[in-house]
Amino acid sequence: MITLAVIVGIIVLVAIIFIGIYNRLVALRQTTNQAWSDVDVQLKQRHDLVPNLVETVKGYAKHESGTLEAVIKARNAAVSAQGPEAAGKAEGQLNGALRQLFALSEAYPDLKANSNFTQLQTELSTIETKIAAARRFFNSAVAEFNTAIEQFPAVLIAGMFGFRSRAFFEIPEEERAVVNAAPKVQF
Repeated sequence: MITLAVIVGIIVLVAIIFIGIYNRLVALRQTTNQAWSDVDVQLKQRHDLVPNLVETVKGYAKHESGTLEAVIKARNAAVSAQGPEAAGKAEGQLNGALRQLFALSEAYPDLKANSNFTQLQTELSTIETKIAAARRFFNSAVAEFNTAIEQFPAVLIAGMFGFRSRAFFEIPEEERAVVNAAPKVQF
């Protein structure tokens, strides 16, 4: 009788541990999903702002159609990107195209002085800050999720129920070179 009670107790304990681990993995997966949704919302706001920027610049720099088309093409690629890896690459291309667009403002003083253009620049800067925060939260959630599914005994449960590691939302290599480049200071 005591042996049966011990066996039942062990089975109940294992079941409780199993359920606890499974529920933790589900919660972490939902956190990563929610974090990606936050990034996606910020990216959509950015994507919605780009056509307004292009239209504003178009009025001042009509013969810069190559730059404007590159921005629209990069924006469309970013809008259609699915998942963190594809979005990271597409967003890197969009960043490069936007840099070219803002460089035009230096060549066109009237554009640089345009209140609509400066307001759009300010909005874009604010959105960029929000995107950076959302990316950090997403990458933190992914790190916690990936760590949890690789730890023992959760790795056994994760494998049985199809929990797979998630990709980080990283800066593409070409963007990383720009970020890591040391600024030149000359006097």
